[in-house]
Amino acid sequence: MLLVCCMLSGIAFAQSKEEKVVAAQVELLRKAMVDADKATLEKVSDEKLSYGHSSGKIEDKTTFVSNIVNGKSDFVTIDLSEQKIVITGNTAIVRHTFSADTNDGGVAGHVKLYILLVWGKDGGQWKLLARQAVKVPA
Repeated sequence: MLLVCCMLSGIAFAQSKEEKVVAAQVELLRKAMVDADKATLEKVSDEKLSYGHSSGKIEDKTTFVSNIVNGKSDFVTIDLSEQKIVITGNTAIVRHTFSADTNDGGVAGHVKLYILLVWGKDGGQWKLLARQAVKVPA
């Protein structure tokens, strides 16, 4: 009986093939943000990207990539937890908790945010269309 319960719970939490692909894109984005990898950031971001910060500031793709690459937004570490992915058609919605050590403009800090990512599938490739951050209440 225990084996059956374990097998059933494993099935209930298994990711679909597309969810795994989206999860891999999220990880690629996370790593590119830490590494300030301009080529990867440009590759995973849609041309129409709307990147929202918890402060309310909104950036387009060019500004988002530039701020990461030039160190204005410098992520030393990024840890993602409680990630949930929902796919409907060519759109994926990803929610997770984002904890990061930062060094923005040379000033060390730490952020903990709830993040909403919207990914669109274009030509077989998942691209980040939108991101919105909200501060985790203290």
